[in-house]
Amino acid sequence: MTQFGRLQALIDGRVEFVIVGGLAATIHGSARVTQHIDIVYCRGDEKKARLVAALAPYRPNLRGAPPNLPFEWSVDTLKAGLNFTVVSTLRWIDLLGEVTGGGGYESVRPDAVNVEYYGHQILCVSLSKLIALKRAAGRPKDNEVLAELETILDLQRAKNKTNRP
Repeated sequence: MTQFGRLQALIDGRVEFVIVGGLAATIHGSARVTQHIDIVYCRGDEKKARLVAALAPYRPNLRGAPPNLPFEWSVDTLKAGLNFTVVSTLRWIDLLGEVTGGGGYESVRPDAVNVEYYGHQILCVSLSKLIALKRAAGRPKDNEVLAELETILDLQRAKNKTNRP
């Protein structure tokens, strides 16, 4: 399943989300490849119901959990937790009620940009905010991509300067 297939389920389900993480880096021009998507999702009750309905056909389960561990994919589960790393027939999706250094959907949304992805408009965290999120997370894999993302941002800023009248 492609990254787009996972996003298509969310788009079709009218889920409100912002792309963060590795896929956001790729969208902004990073050469790194990621096998999963990270989204910050809207946690309103109706919004959680949309998320549950959108992913239910793909049998989400907790990634890394023992196979016999009971897991109920429901609005009540989303209400009881915050961040979920799930695996499904759509592969890996990290559902973040809050992202380190950025907060929840309502906090991240103002720093999101509309991007076209396979013919669909989706929200992706801005490059400058992505850099801040990666820096705040501080994990080795986040630190590794920072120099590349900062270079991309510098190139964009230089291009914008030369394109000004």
